Amino acid sequence: MYKLLMLLILSMFTVQHSVADTFDHSDWDRLLKAHVLELQHGRATQLDYKGMAQERPQLSAYLARLSEVQQHQFDSWPKDEQLAFLINAYNAWTVELILGAYPDLTSIKELGSLFQSPWKKVFIPLLGKERSLDDIEHGLIRGSKRYQDPRIHFAVNCASIGCPALKAEAYNGNTLEQQLEQQTQLFLQDSSRNRNTAQRLEVSSIFKWYKDDFAAGWRGAQSLEQFLALYADALGLSETQLQRLGSGNIEIDFLDYDWNLNDIQH
Repeated sequence: MYKLLMLLILSMFTVQHSVADTFDHSDWDRLLKAHVLELQHGRATQLDYKGMAQERPQLSAYLARLSEVQQHQFDSWPKDEQLAFLINAYNAWTVELILGAYPDLTSIKELGSLFQSPWKKVFIPLLGKERSLDDIEHGLIRGSKRYQDPRIHFAVNCASIGCPALKAEAYNGNTLEQQLEQQTQLFLQDSSRNRNTAQRLEVSSIFKWYKDDFAAGWRGAQSLEQFLALYADALGLSETQLQRLGSGNIEIDFLDYDWNLNDIQH
């Protein structure tokens, strides 16, 4: 009887501990699956902001649950669970920011001012503080040094056509590795954002803005060229181009960024 009781207590503790190590993103997942339109087999997406606006109470409820999480809870989670939480928070709060002005805007940049970009606007209650989108991306994700994964740049979404696709599902800790890898592959396969010619590579300006992240040693990549070489197949590089890339003997140009809203055209 004693052993049975101890096993029962241990089982209850294990379940509680397991629950504490995760966050339920199913509400956000359902909203994304209902309102994200995939194009080119997921290489690009559009968001139905009109449809999302009709479900804004559900979005607000999800954001409120994100805001209830305390720093000590967050710190107790596995690293992948933390990162999935932060990526989802960034994307969901970006949608909320757009909905605050929708449909009277054509770009997220219209929500800024002469003195402050929309990404520096402090409006997000998260982990016990009021934060901006920049605080999440550049402070909590990039600045924390906990994650050091450049693929996050293909997961956080800035509500723009030039941005990597908004994934039509929520990120989760237990599938994060596969999700990040898939988003990276899909983005690099999109010839409207990244392409190669006989003489040069033309890639997204993301690789210019965050060049240091791609050269920080992830999977051994000590330069942007070495990072891109990891995805030679996705970029469609020939063996000759790959060799030139490896030797730094290929020109890399950065394409203009399309800041128009990634809205479904009704």
